[in-house]
Order: sequence, then structure tokens, then C-alpha cells
Amino acid sequence: MTVSPVSPAPSRPSLGVRIGRIAFLVVAAIVVIAVAAAFFVTWTIQRSFPQTSGTLRLDGLAAEVTVQRDASGIPTITADSSEDLFFAQGFVHAQDRFFEMDFRRHVTSGRVAELFGASQAGTDAFLRTLGWRKVAEAEVEAMDDTTRGYYEAYADGVNAYLSSRSGAELSLEYAVLGLQNPDYEPEPWEPADSVAWLKAMAWDLRTNVEDETERALLAGALADGGDPEDTHALLAKLYPSYPFDRNPVIVPQISTVEPLDTTADAAAFTLPPKDGEVQQAVTTIEWQETANVIEAAGVLVGDAGEGIGSNSWVVSGELTASGMPLLANDPHLGASLPSVWYQVQLKCSTVGADCPFDVGGFSFSGLPGIVIGHNQRVAWGFTNLTTDVTDLYVERIEGDAYWRDGALVPLEETTETIAVAGGDDIELTIRSTVHGPIISGLTDDFTAIADAPDPALRAEGTAPAPPGSDAAEYALSLRWTALDPGTTATAIFALSTAQDFDDFRAAAALFDVPAQNLIYADVDGNIGYQTPGRLPIRGAGDGWMPQPGWDSGYDWTGYIPFEELPVAYNPASGYIVTANNAIVTDDYEYFLSRDWDQGYRAARIAHLIERRAAAAPLTAQDLRDIQMDGEMWIGKQLVSAMGDVEVDGTGPRTAVELLRTWDAQNDKTSAAAAYANVLWSRLVQNLFAERAVPLPTDGQGRLFTVVGDLLEDPSDPLWRNDRIDVDGMPQMLARSAEEAYDELAALQGTDTTRWNWGDLHAITLRSGTFGSSGVAPIEALFNRGPYPVGGGASVVDATGWTIGESYATTTVPSMRMVVDLDDLDASTWIHLTGASGHAYHEHYVDQTEDWASGVQRPWAFTPGAVDRSARDTLILAPAG
Repeated sequence: MTVSPVSPAPSRPSLGVRIGRIAFLVVAAIVVIAVAAAFFVTWTIQRSFPQTSGTLRLDGLAAEVTVQRDASGIPTITADSSEDLFFAQGFVHAQDRFFEMDFRRHVTSGRVAELFGASQAGTDAFLRTLGWRKVAEAEVEAMDDTTRGYYEAYADGVNAYLSSRSGAELSLEYAVLGLQNPDYEPEPWEPADSVAWLKAMAWDLRTNVEDETERALLAGALADGGDPEDTHALLAKLYPSYPFDRNPVIVPQISTVEPLDTTADAAAFTLPPKDGEVQQAVTTIEWQETANVIEAAGVLVGDAGEGIGSNSWVVSGELTASGMPLLANDPHLGASLPSVWYQVQLKCSTVGADCPFDVGGFSFSGLPGIVIGHNQRVAWGFTNLTTDVTDLYVERIEGDAYWRDGALVPLEETTETIAVAGGDDIELTIRSTVHGPIISGLTDDFTAIADAPDPALRAEGTAPAPPGSDAAEYALSLRWTALDPGTTATAIFALSTAQDFDDFRAAAALFDVPAQNLIYADVDGNIGYQTPGRLPIRGAGDGWMPQPGWDSGYDWTGYIPFEELPVAYNPASGYIVTANNAIVTDDYEYFLSRDWDQGYRAARIAHLIERRAAAAPLTAQDLRDIQMDGEMWIGKQLVSAMGDVEVDGTGPRTAVELLRTWDAQNDKTSAAAAYANVLWSRLVQNLFAERAVPLPTDGQGRLFTVVGDLLEDPSDPLWRNDRIDVDGMPQMLARSAEEAYDELAALQGTDTTRWNWGDLHAITLRSGTFGSSGVAPIEALFNRGPYPVGGGASVVDATGWTIGESYATTTVPSMRMVVDLDDLDASTWIHLTGASGHAYHEHYVDQTEDWASGVQRPWAFTPGAVDRSARDTLILAPAG
């Protein structure tokens, strides 16, 4: 018998080997999944990138349109007709920014909850109550046929792009939105979608609603059982008048110019005033909610920098090296990603009456035309006018009526439905008086004024006794120029085609809301300024506090006639500076505002223009340098005030010594600037800590004046604060200096040489939608930064931050431009992010580092220069 050999049993792998194999398989699986996910994400992202070269055939075009993009991805669009030109602009805007456009129109129509669910319903209710969309529809209806045709052509271009793509093919955001709201599909674009964004910008630049609210609440708290004279005195201290003796006005002497014939325009446009795991993470997004719907509305539309910011100035050829004007502009708005601006040039292949456009500058995605920029002859810029165009009225309500001059008048009521993604519809009843919509009940502050109006009205000192029975209740309504249909949507095209100062003023006459300072320069060497806007003439009150709605004596009685608005043309000074400072002195015939910016930026700009011009003729680089100036006016006072203050501890003494060597410039590499700003923050907080007086929140310029005056008066009782055990100015300064050292040491270490303002003040760019979703992996897809920046609050380089919250930059010079009327091709431009709204596109944030460093880029304007700078060329051709 043969015995077969027995094979030895295989040896069992050791535990370590088995774990190693398992680990390898797990890692391999993770790598495969990661690679697959990366390919999927890359494919999802890139499929929405626009085609920028070759030929696309589109229904709706009459002839070929050329779209040339330069190295920054900025398009120049050339067409044979105005209709094709704006059709192509709509198409190109949609290529680069459609999700932004779609989101904006949901904001302006109060339909954000349709996208993101119940967390946005409160803001929708507020915006529906304001009625932006309905006003926009009325403005479209009132347009002349030509202007309406431009908006319709633009909408056709947007819809041509929508017809070729859907979902994630439009933008990465729709892929993410589809995980939470899979049934959503964008609607076709309409002209009113474009016009409504102008209402959002008007809200952003409305100026004093928060000031008026804050004053009313403060007056009520102080006057309740207190001395009215003490209340008035404290309000005057906290809301100081414009320092006319220190800072300049825009128009020190109104120019005499030829009157315009605006009768035809006025007849056409003027309307009477009112009488899985990932799936689970996405579906549980908690959209960022703000303290109240006013703040939320500001967040959604971008919010105004410094509360009411922007710089612009123009200098004549008498002061320049070329002998021709230079014009600079940098509007201050909330930081947004993508930037609120979209840079583009619109050119008719043959400029004439039928196709009059040869213009470049900054537009808003979703809006046809150019908002700020230049054409072949004229350049213009904007800053916020800061005139008071909003008033709050306390109404006396009984049932479905309100009191008006001793009689009950029926309330106007409408009902709307707010659709909520993933939730039930919400029925909203909107009530209005002759003044406007009732807004109490929508936010705590407005409701508080309505619930206790008497102290607020008594603080004004002129209000009559309220009528009504014991059953009557108070409510708060809003009177605002933007809630009446207007003509700004037409003015945009009039500005773009202006050929001289008369044309410019005619366009300004149509530019009613938002009220802006308009500066001007032309290739003939002229410079100018015009106050535009629909500026109210008030009755008994001045709008500084809420008015009694039951007395028509407090109503607006009309608007300031255009020919009586401030104007300047070739002033003797050779320059015009607007930086939200007072327009005219107080002897001007009409009341404009008591809430100007305090003028520190304007004073600094004017000083630098005069100083540099005295040394040598000004160049475009001089204007760019001025735009980046970071001198902090209150910082100089702090340095002086700290001269004799003794502080405890080696670290605080070192920091104070560092401060004493500071040049007051907020350079991003400066250690002293970091300490000075932290000291400023601690000082302001200590002055107002735990008092009945709230910390002012509307920008720091007013605080410069308030605290600057205190530093000149050591005996002022505000230096004493028993609640934090401080008795007098030296102790307050010492405490603040020591706390500032401790705070900055905790943030950047105890080595003062390693401190720097740029990192402390850095900006993180956040998408206005998914960038604030609360889900870190999703936020990482869309947000970028942080980027170190210099500048600061209420300085020329106005990178704003919020005292008591963070030093991080929140409001910014949203763009900077310097237009050279001697050589338009030498004009320079930059804005906060980039041309594209597509995350991971090369032009998503490709301008940000230059923006943070103060670098501007040249932008070719003349045809030959545009051809030479073109990187990509796309031909849009008629279908068939």
C-alpha cells in the first residue's frame, strides 16, 4: 500500500500581517472612493464652467456678437445692435454668475425660503412687506419702449443660456441645493428680476433707519422718568452734528449752470407719492440666522460698508501731469463672494443713434448696462449721498383703520403666500397706511417703538397728543423713497451714453433711488458733481426721530426740485471729493440730513490731494496711493492722550511705548497698528460698558467724534463708569491699555515685534448662501481665505470691522478704479474677488490678493487694445 505524502498545513499569518492586509484593503478602498469622489466632484464643478471660445448658435440673435475675454476673464461684448448687445450681456452674466442672479431675485421678491427653508421665512416676510418686487414691476410697466426693450433683450439672453443647461450644469451650488431641495428648478428671467436689484441696493444704502430706531429706543429709555433736557443733551453728545469747522463739505459753493429741460422725462416717469451621511449632513443645514430681519436683509443684499461708506474724487487737468482729469472711485459695501460687481464692456460695432453704446465699467450681474465707469468721452463715479430718505411713523390703529387728522381711515391690506422648501406655506397679511407698510411686528426694535411710542415722541418735543380710544394700539410704518416707482433703471443707460455735462445732469435727474453723489470728468478737461435723487421735503419734523403718523403736518410735502440740488462744475479748487461727508453747509435752503458721515475720510483725501499737488503734478499712481491710505484720525489722538498715562506691567508698558512711535497708518505689517486698534476697541467698550447708553453700531466715524471730544475734555462725566470701577480719564485710558495688551498677547503672543494688523484684521470671503450653511465641508467648497489686509474703519482704505465682535474685515472697498481721461487704456481697475461666480474656476478669486495689496490692473478700452489683450474669443451667432 502506498501512502501518499501529507502536505503540511499552511501556516496562519500573524495577527500583525492580517491587520496590515486589512489596513491595506481599507486604505485602498478609501483611495478608490476618494479618487472616484474627486473625479465626480471635479466633473460636477467643471461641467458648469462657461464656454469662452469657439461659436455658439442661439435663438434670439439678429447678427453675430463677439465676446472677447482678457487674462482676468473680463468680457468685452461687441454687437451690431443694442438689442443684440444686451441679449449677449444677459447670456454672459448667466454664464459666469447665474446662481448669484437667481439667489438675488429670490431675495428681492421675498422668496428665499423657497430655496433654503423655514429659517428664511421671517426675512421673506419683511421683504414682502416692503414690496420691492411689486415696485419693480410698476417701474418696468412705466418704462419707455426703448428702455423696456433693453431689459427684455437682456432677459432673452439669460433665458437662452438657461435653455441649454439645468441643475449642476448651471453651477455647483445647484448640485448642493439638489441634495436638500431636489425639486427646485430656476424660472425664466424677467425684466422685473433685473430692476428689483436696484431696490436691494437702495436698501443697502438707505442710511439712517437703524440710527432713527436706535435714537428712538434710547430716547424712550432715558426719558422714562428722567429729565428731558438731560435726554436731549446726551443724544446730542452721542449723535454729534457734522464738524463743519474741521472737515470739508462736497460743494462749498454751488455752481451756476444752464437749467435742463427735463419736462418730457418728468412727464414720462414721475409718479405721485403715496397717499446618507453626506445626505444627512446636507438636509440638516441650519442656515445662519441673524439677530433681526433688518440685519438679515442687509446680509442678503451685501450690506453697506462703514454703515454708509464710499470714496470718490475727481481732479482737473490743472493739477495733473497729463493736463487731463483723473477720476477715482471705491464704493464701500459688505464683503461678498462673488463680488457684488461684474466688470464688462459693451460696444456697438458702429456707434450711432440706433446703437449708441461704447462703455465699460462695473455692472451688477442680473442688470443690463453699466452702473459705474466711462464711455469714450465721459467718466463717472458714485458714493452714497447719505441724505435722509427714510422716515418712521408711529401710527395709531383701531381695528382695521388708523387715525389721520382726527378721523379714522381704512388700512390698506393685501395677503401673500410665502412658500417654504420642506415646510408648509405661510400666509402673510401686509397692512399699509398713507406713509407706507406697517413694519412693527416684523422685528423686535420696530415693535418696541410701536409698543411704547410716547417717550420717543416726547424726546422730539413737538409731537401732538395721540388720538383714539383705549382700544387703539400703536404701530410703526415706513416711508421710503424707494417704495415709490422711479426711473433709476432708465438712468443707467442715459449715463452710459452721456457726451457732456448737460447729458450727465439729465441722466442724474432720472437717477432717483438710491440717492448717490455723482462725480464727472470728460475728455475736454471738465470736472463736475451733481446731487441726484428723489430727496423729500418734510413738514413739521426732520426725520431724526419717529414722526406722529396721525398728524399730516409731519408728512412729506414733495421733493426738492432738481434745479435746486447742489451742483459743481469746474470749481476753483481744481478737485471735488465725496466721501459721504456733508454735501453743503447748514445754510442750504432745504434740510438734507443730520446723519452725515463725520467727514474724516473726506478731510484726509482732500489733504493728500493738496499736499501731493503742491509737490508735483498728480498722476494716476498718486490717486491709487491715496485710495490705500490707512491713516487713523482717532489713532493720532490716542497717541497724544497716552503720553502721560502710566500703565502697570512690562508688557503693557512696551505696548504703549510702541504706540508712541506709531505713524497712525494701519499698514497690515504694523505691530503698532494692531495694538492701536485693540486699544481703541477696549476704550470704546469700557466707555459704554454696562450703561443704559448702548454702544453705537453704525460705523466708527461717529465714535471718532464722540470719543475725540471726550479726549479734549477730561472732566466729562462719561469718563467715570462705576460699573467697571473706573473714575476718570487717566484710569479709563490705563485700564483700556492694559486690557488691550492682554487681549492682543492672547491673540498673537507676548512678543510685540511679532504683532501685525493684517492677520488680526484679515478677511475671509464667504459665499452668501452655502458659505454660511453651518456644514464645514460645504462651506469649504465655496469660501476662501483668510487674506491679511490693512486699512480700517473710517479711514480712506475703509476695511470695516465691528467693535466688540471681531477685528476681522467685514466691509470693504468693493472695487477700486482710477480713470485716466488722457488715456482710457491706462485706466486701472480691481474688485474684491473675480469675474467668475463658479467655485474653483480660475477667475473665482484671482483678483483678491491684488485687491488686498492695493494693486490695480489696466483694462484695455480702445478696439485695437482690446484685440491685443484678448485671451479667449467667443462668437454668439444666430441659430440656423
